[in-house]
Amino acid sequence: MTGARPAGPTLADVAASAAAAVGVDAFSDALGIGDCRHAVVCLIDGLGWLSLQEHRAVAPRLAALAGGPIASVFPTTTPVGLGSFGTGLLPGMHGLVGAAFEYPETGELLSPLQWGSHPTPVAVQPEPTVFERAAAAGVRVTTTSPGAYRDSGLTRAVLRGADYAPAEGLDDRLAAVETVEAAVSAGTGRALTYVYWPELDRVGHESGVGSEAWLAALARVDVLVGRLVDALGSGSALVVTADHGMVDCPVDVRIDIDADGRLTHGVRRIAGEPRARHVYVQPGAAPDVAATWGEVLGERALVLTRAELIAAGYLGDVDPALEERIGDVMAIPRASWMLASSVDPTVSRLIGQHGGLTDQEVLIPALLHRAT
Repeated sequence: MTGARPAGPTLADVAASAAAAVGVDAFSDALGIGDCRHAVVCLIDGLGWLSLQEHRAVAPRLAALAGGPIASVFPTTTPVGLGSFGTGLLPGMHGLVGAAFEYPETGELLSPLQWGSHPTPVAVQPEPTVFERAAAAGVRVTTTSPGAYRDSGLTRAVLRGADYAPAEGLDDRLAAVETVEAAVSAGTGRALTYVYWPELDRVGHESGVGSEAWLAALARVDVLVGRLVDALGSGSALVVTADHGMVDCPVDVRIDIDADGRLTHGVRRIAGEPRARHVYVQPGAAPDVAATWGEVLGERALVLTRAELIAAGYLGDVDPALEERIGDVMAIPRASWMLASSVDPTVSRLIGQHGGLTDQEVLIPALLHRAT
């Protein structure tokens, strides 16, 4: 994934394509969904394309869908991915640049998955969302996701604009979709429904990709997708995608940042996550810190200054007003290496990780079913 715009569709095109498919002129249908009356987008957190292909026998309903892989966005992590999904923008323009990053306006560390009302979500991400623009165009927009996420900072920053149907299980989600489908069938206009499923990511973190627990969770994803397919009537469409994939990082490939004084010298704050570390440094120390980290980590990680990261286009075009959210230095482990830190001890102990640039993390599904 290089250049200001990755080649081909990305996660930033998914909700936008669905909005275009239901007639919102502000967007284009990069995925080729085609004109429809009800577009349902089901996002499976943590479902990488390569992992799905390896275990496709466990998910026959998914395997039967048309489509193929697209690219996620970098860093390959949920807040960044949902930011691009929800706004139709690459990370350098929506400004959610990691699992945790410095918010220069206040100097605090913002962790979007634990975000409440401070800092104000619309101040952090003021661009209109796909859902807001679709609703303004007269489309019925619905999110069905756990109730705990309804008023989160992340939802209000990048997914605002939809009616929220709280859903704790599969049946709740199906009921929400069926309610919208019935309304559309009755001639109430067009609709866009977003279905979020978080379980696979959690299981992958705890047990690893391909573990028995993960395979059981994938089978439950397949049940969800199959029931969504069965729920849609003629003229409706389902898109199945993800925010990122995942790699397993065994204990012997974990690099402890805190245990090596060379990696802490000149550093004032570590953020991000183990597969994509933002490193904020003392004034003027960025060149030396980047050189030291590059020397210590060698082939185990790609180390770039902020200017190098921006120039390489990993975040897409970057709004100059958002540049300081990015670490002065960024370290991106290669292969299955990870950079553990005491700033996130629980995350640093997990076997399943994401955030980096491997195909396992970057490639995600964009699968399509059109009901006839």
